[in-house]
Amino acid sequence: MGTKNINTMEQNTDKPNIAFIGLGNMGAPMAENLLKAGYMLSVYDLSESATQRLQQAGASVASSPKDAVSNAQVVISMLPAGKHVHSVYLGKNGSDSLLAALPKGTLVIDSSTIAAADAMKVADAAIKLGIDFLDAPVSGGTGGAIAGSLTFIVGGSDDVFAKAKPILAVMGKNIFHAGDHGAGQVAKICNNMLLGILMAGTAEAINLGVKNGLDPKVLSDIMLQSSGRNWTLEVYNPYPQVMENVPSSNGYQGGFMSKLMQKDLNLAMQTAQDTHVETPMGAKATELYEAHSVENGDKDFSSIMGRHDSSVLS
Repeated sequence: MGTKNINTMEQNTDKPNIAFIGLGNMGAPMAENLLKAGYMLSVYDLSESATQRLQQAGASVASSPKDAVSNAQVVISMLPAGKHVHSVYLGKNGSDSLLAALPKGTLVIDSSTIAAADAMKVADAAIKLGIDFLDAPVSGGTGGAIAGSLTFIVGGSDDVFAKAKPILAVMGKNIFHAGDHGAGQVAKICNNMLLGILMAGTAEAINLGVKNGLDPKVLSDIMLQSSGRNWTLEVYNPYPQVMENVPSSNGYQGGFMSKLMQKDLNLAMQTAQDTHVETPMGAKATELYEAHSVENGDKDFSSIMGRHDSSVLS
């Protein structure tokens, strides 16, 4: 069995025990918010420093995913990609499937952003075993994860969504039921495809104005009060020093990395291809971010501004 926490944090025994698998930049603060709300957590991650952080916050550290779920009524995962979700829940040829180790009626919430087809494959396997499964990707970035203000976009049945909502409400403020299994993933990638298009287009428009003698802040203010208004202009301007407390004014550090935007755009293109939907603007945004991420993958996705003016990246 895993290493157990020795902290004396008071826990609410009326709440279900939760296993949390995946303690990256998003998963760790999500798990910490559950601990603050009085849930008992058993956590697992390949990173020792990540598990130590949660142990210090009051969690028990497990030696494997199966160890983590051994006394859990709820399982939450936040993993990098579909292959990791498959590996954890379905195992290799089903021989080490985590789903098979869970009692019937266990609630499983996967908050990874993966292809809808991958989510539905795991959901189908869970249903056959009597497991309650939801795909529940998030929006809001690391800031939202820390603040407990994430948006959850959930796919699954009505009754399982109702069962999960009080737990999700600890980690997020906006909780949407998008539809059946896989719908959460589809809605998430639709949103992020549009976001990638908007950011690329906003950067182009500002660059056009700057290269023709306009002040970037004046131009941004004009567009904010005109028909070109959009989220990137309102809260996430890509041009340096136009807006305070955004990555573009901090060397494009923090925020949502370009390589993650590329990943989500690729998922959107995969879904479009699988369902024979034309997305020419999404395809162009994917092309732009693929090229941009070669050297700037770890910079915030608003750094696409540097495609037009490389000086902003220096």
